[in-house]
Amino acid sequence: MTTLLLARHGLTALTGPVLAGRTPGVHLSDAGRAQAAALAGRVAGVRLDAIVSSPLERCVETARAVAEGRETDVRIDERFVECGYGQWTGRPLKELAQDPLWQVVQAHPSAATFPDGESLADMQHRAVAAVRDWNRRLGEKAVYLVCSHGDVIKAIVADALGLHLDHFQRITADPGALTVIRYAPLRPFLSRLNDMGELRLPEDSEEKDGGENITGSDAAVGGGPGTT
Repeated sequence: MTTLLLARHGLTALTGPVLAGRTPGVHLSDAGRAQAAALAGRVAGVRLDAIVSSPLERCVETARAVAEGRETDVRIDERFVECGYGQWTGRPLKELAQDPLWQVVQAHPSAATFPDGESLADMQHRAVAAVRDWNRRLGEKAVYLVCSHGDVIKAIVADALGLHLDHFQRITADPGALTVIRYAPLRPFLSRLNDMGELRLPEDSEEKDGGENITGSDAAVGGGPGTT
């Protein structure tokens, strides 16, 4: 299985009150840098075949914290950039909540297109396409980390779970949190979601302990032994 570690960038001064979007020059705050360092510590024992980042500064800074001390450089992929919020970019969330489009974004996001910006459906399509591309390029035994943004991560998770985009607001991706998706030949498996703990990935031998596979399925019979 190809293992994808999805990390949301750490906190910035705008995270929460303002929709930063693709605003340039938004860097990690002191708290965000601490979150990035903590994330690096949580994955320190994991081999990473690639570290990929959105081009925005807050993601690059988070990814570089993970890359520090490793031989793997941060690689930029524009397809993992924040959703293009258009005219919503840089505006306070309290103000945006009064816009009629807000309710569409919350309840029917597959129909939401931001003024002079991107649709959420297009955002999901390019992010999932990027994941599939990296999976092919790195191979089935690869483990790699992508640092991206909340809505992008939620959209990738929704795809992995087979959820319609209209349900993606039920998923949480907090700053500095880690989500793990393992891509098998038949289906993806969500291993961790919005996790703040130390990461330990199962070894190949552990994956085989769930019983002999005689069904053609890539899911272990009986649920498998887990990772601890």
